Amino acid sequence: MRCLSVVAAIFIVALPAMVFPGEADVIGVKVRRAANETFYFDVTVRHDDSGWDHYVDKWEVLAPDGTVLGTRTLYHPHVDEQPFTRSLSDVKIAEMINKVTVRAHDSVHAYGGKTVTVVLPR
Repeated sequence: MRCLSVVAAIFIVALPAMVFPGEADVIGVKVRRAANETFYFDVTVRHDDSGWDHYVDKWEVLAPDGTVLGTRTLYHPHVDEQPFTRSLSDVKIAEMINKVTVRAHDSVHAYGGKTVTVVLPR
């Protein structure tokens, strides 16, 4: 009987991780300078999108002080495409900023997954 209780306890603790997707993780960022102070970003995100109720709905480029420099809005779930890469162009970044952080946002957890910080090519 004790063994059954232990198995039941493990199942109950593990159930949320098995049923519900976690937070959205940025797993790759490629950045290149376009013109003047604008940059082009290719960002790869991983998230177990489950449909319209829980999916990655945007990612953002942040200055070191947390200012949002650019946002790529995602208008639909990527259930069958994981991880996925999307681009954002014409992100204006002042010359004095030498690195940025990219974070992803999902429709349930908001922020909190893995971020990636990159040094800007100058």
